[in-house]
Amino acid sequence: MKAPSLPIVVLDIGGVLVDWDPRHLYRKLTPDEEAIEAFLSEVCTMEWNEEQDAGRPFSEGVKERIARFPAHEAWIRAYQERWPEMLAGAFDEAVGIFQRLLERGPVYALTNWSAETWPIARARFPVLDSFAGVLVSGEEGLAKPDPRFYRLLLERYSLDPAQLLFVDDNRRNVEAARALGIDAIVHRDADTLRADLRARGLLSD
Repeated sequence: MKAPSLPIVVLDIGGVLVDWDPRHLYRKLTPDEEAIEAFLSEVCTMEWNEEQDAGRPFSEGVKERIARFPAHEAWIRAYQERWPEMLAGAFDEAVGIFQRLLERGPVYALTNWSAETWPIARARFPVLDSFAGVLVSGEEGLAKPDPRFYRLLLERYSLDPAQLLFVDDNRRNVEAARALGIDAIVHRDADTLRADLRARGLLSD
């Protein structure tokens, strides 16, 4: 009897392979953690950031925020102008796992990322060029958890959802993948990821 084929892995990037967090920048601007959290929860929110991830130009997003929150203009502009400082580095253990997965077959990426800042990440982290295929939300005008974004990945690379394992640090994105028949896990840390991959036969130790 033929052994069942191992799943093909699809990774998220921010929060899984790369440490992106606006706090890395704003902690350089102030030691006031409460002010940072208020700014990120009320002004340049994750919902607002996701609009750039889905394709809106940063210039439009910044203009809209300044018009709405003029007192925060300097910090709003910094979100775009000093965006590279939000990248603290790669998660070395996760990158090591990724490289081991590459030894057994192709790995794909499905990422919510602005088309304007994606080239910055690629230049900073050459390992991101190792994927067999990458779908970037800002380039496609679609973003997780929109099921159309997942379906685009399946169509573009001729992938079968039943043969995939999707890894993302955002539970809502994981649940969206599961709704399409894709095995999916919430990424927490490298040790948990190793255990999840071992359970599926993707790592041997």
